[in-house]
Amino acid sequence: MNWGAIGATLSGIAVLIGAFGAHALRDRLDAYATRIYERAAFYQFVHALGLLALGAALAAGAAAGSAAALAGWLLLAGTIVFCGSLYALALSGVRALGAITPFGGLALVAGWFAFAYALTAGK
Repeated sequence: MNWGAIGATLSGIAVLIGAFGAHALRDRLDAYATRIYERAAFYQFVHALGLLALGAALAAGAAAGSAAALAGWLLLAGTIVFCGSLYALALSGVRALGAITPFGGLALVAGWFAFAYALTAGK
């Protein structure tokens, strides 16, 4: 898997989603929903940059393959679940969607720890 390309793609999508929220949704979301939407875009961008870093670490030979693959999948899944549930919550107002968010957060935390392990195992 090309984690750098996935990270770059998610970064571009984060910019598009952020711009969409700032312009097209400005008058449609209340302050609470706007904060949630902005937080989702921020976390998407941060974790997309993490995937870019993972791709760079793999290319430089600084990360172990299987641990790096696990880190990539966890960061990708976590970004989709965490950010996706926040986007859905902000746009729909269905607060029950917030119950899904912690599962994405756990995947993100596990992804960062797997990335750290991949960096230490790669040496």
